[in-house]
Amino acid sequence: MAIPAELRYTTDHEWARDEGDGTYSVGVTDFAQENLGGVVYVELSAEGTGLAAGGRFGTVESTKSVSEMYAPISGEVVAKNAALDGEPELVNSDPYGAGWMVKIRATASGEFAALMDAAAYEAHVAAGH
Repeated sequence: MAIPAELRYTTDHEWARDEGDGTYSVGVTDFAQENLGGVVYVELSAEGTGLAAGGRFGTVESTKSVSEMYAPISGEVVAKNAALDGEPELVNSDPYGAGWMVKIRATASGEFAALMDAAAYEAHVAAGH
């Protein structure tokens, strides 16, 4: 199970990457995609949608279940990964790269820093969460 050190994580198994320009790429973790099974459909919030940290930004349908995705930080959706419309399996094959879901322009400072780092997320997963 991959847990990249440069990312931050939520207890709901989403990750966020600071893109250095006030935006953050967001997706689901390797742990989450393994538990979801084969992803067959992804529905994401439209560009321009405002989100509060913990608010729903999308839904992932897999061979096992339908799961809600929650924003790790507050902000506005400035991009969504259109490639997932035709290739939702990218969430499984490359969850931290081509399988990213949305980019959010942050509206609240400090939320990204408050997310779990890789070591804390690894401990969270190891504890059975």
